Amino acid sequence: MKEVPDAIVCEGCDAVYRRTPLRPREASHCARCGTELDRHAGDQGARVLPLTVASLILFAIANLFPIVEIELRGLSSQTTLAGAVIVLTGEGMSVVALLVLATTILFPLLQLCILFYLLVPMARERRPAGFGVLVRILQSLRPWGMIEVFLLGVLVAIVKLSSLAQVVAGPALWGFMGLTVLLTAVLSFNPRTFWEMAFEPRPGQKA
Repeated sequence: MKEVPDAIVCEGCDAVYRRTPLRPREASHCARCGTELDRHAGDQGARVLPLTVASLILFAIANLFPIVEIELRGLSSQTTLAGAVIVLTGEGMSVVALLVLATTILFPLLQLCILFYLLVPMARERRPAGFGVLVRILQSLRPWGMIEVFLLGVLVAIVKLSSLAQVVAGPALWGFMGLTVLLTAVLSFNPRTFWEMAFEPRPGQKA
């Protein structure tokens, strides 16, 4: 198995450093610009996998159940996130609908699926097929998941609507709240750690 390269390039100023072994909870920084160069992986993989599974479960709840139910003058209306996308499309706001679909459904789901696909075999000390491409895709998707922005917009809308109608929070709203918290923890996982997990020999493993 290949070893971890012994050189690190700073993402802030492109300075090149020799990789040095780090102790648990220890990190190295660029002497020129202060950008973090490396951090000890610890047991991140073991911790992120159950969080990823929990996130997938909450993601299903957030998308399959109604977000809110609005009752006004005896009439009630409720919708799911996918239903809201369909309504936006029907109202002629296709661009907004596409943005909502991509940033709150497609990209977060793709991130979670890639994480699950990578972490399950790596927990058994096996590198999955397409490893390098998927890690790069995962890193490029990180800025595009905006569930927390969507949740903030929903909460603002609920506050404004509460003076006009009775608004009842649906299961999906609570699912989105839990998903936002979990995604914050899951996506804090540095994709560079995958390379260390994949190429760094572990105790009892032949190099």
